[in-house]
Amino acid sequence: MNLVKNEKLENNSHELQFSIDAVTFSAAVDKAFKKEVAKYNIPGFRKGKAPRHMIEKMYGADVFYYPAINDLFPEAYDEAVKESGIEPVDRPEVEVVSANLNDGVVLKAVVTVKPEMKIGTYKGLKATKKVHTVEDSAVDAEIARMQDRNSRIITREGAAENGDITDIDFEGFVDGVAFEGGKGEHFPLTLGSGQFIPGFEDQIVGHSAGEEFDVNVTFPEQYQAEALAGKAAVFKVKLNEVKHKELPTLDDEFAKDVSEYDTLDELKASIRKGMEEQAEKEAELEVENDLVDQVIATMEGEIPPVMIETRIDEMVRDFEYRLQQQGLRLQDYLKYMGGDVQKFRDGFKEQAEKQVKIRLALEAVAKAENIEASQEDFDNEVKRIAEAYKMEEEKVRGIVPEAEVKKDLAVNKAIDFVKSNAEITTETVSEEKAE
Repeated sequence: MNLVKNEKLENNSHELQFSIDAVTFSAAVDKAFKKEVAKYNIPGFRKGKAPRHMIEKMYGADVFYYPAINDLFPEAYDEAVKESGIEPVDRPEVEVVSANLNDGVVLKAVVTVKPEMKIGTYKGLKATKKVHTVEDSAVDAEIARMQDRNSRIITREGAAENGDITDIDFEGFVDGVAFEGGKGEHFPLTLGSGQFIPGFEDQIVGHSAGEEFDVNVTFPEQYQAEALAGKAAVFKVKLNEVKHKELPTLDDEFAKDVSEYDTLDELKASIRKGMEEQAEKEAELEVENDLVDQVIATMEGEIPPVMIETRIDEMVRDFEYRLQQQGLRLQDYLKYMGGDVQKFRDGFKEQAEKQVKIRLALEAVAKAENIEASQEDFDNEVKRIAEAYKMEEEKVRGIVPEAEVKKDLAVNKAIDFVKSNAEITTETVSEEKAE
């Protein structure tokens, strides 16, 4: 490959012209003939046995040129891109300038490239780091959730109470006539959940398993079934079973059962520490987002729409993959949600545009400050990925593209640079005050 022309055009476009020598091109044409010959029928010859000159005479001297160019183009284009130093963000529009066996091939490729963005101030920015305190109530709430997860469901002897889990048979009547959808057998109902219309669950409280009784209610005026809206109804109910949650006692034995700690105080201290670390991470992330938003606000330059569309493509693929993990197809999901593909894609546009801007802004900072990822940075990232996915480091190296990973690491370093050069004040925020 020989780079003939390397020219910047308008609207973030770039033109490359490059040549492929005659020897390489001739060899590719020979290869194309051997691969394509079986497709041609020539009178007097069995299919696939016609000589090359006969096929070229009937279909044109350049009949095997384009298959040969298609084979040669990817490698030649990659070399031209590398030599020119451009960073394409889309597929190129390709034109054959000239092609013959004596001189080889000259190709022209016009491609959209990553824009050169200008950024204003990125040093000395100001931000407030708001660290939320961990209140006792938050720790107690987490302990309560652990207590609930470790509860037992046991049969209640005696009258049902609010919060109990019941098994009921029921049938509803309006003016003495059973109505559609008003009957159920062995229906699980948690009292106080609000699952049934107002007043229904309250009238089960106080009854015991085995009892049969009437529940008198009035349907709401704005009920979904218009025929029942505002109507008085009687439900014949049989209470088959009553169960309730038995919560474990919150003591040191509980802590030993549900954790690695010997005492309840140690468990609470661990929960508090974890919450404080999470609050610190969230505060740091908010500061980073604030600072990056400030950098973006100073950025100038035209972002090619294809970059945003490409990011949307990636987000859609990621969403589709997560759906597949749940056994769903994207087409079925859209059908259930009553949407179409374009509206679905449009839902990602704002987020995609923001992510593209963030990337371009931080790449501009990295370029301005000559921030690069070292080989050691890359090796550490390979190690981190290997540990996270329980893979051998060499396998990771064979999968992840080193150049792209180093770009990502340089962007992360750019964030750290902006933070280290910012004026950050810390403010402690009480959760109770925030509410």
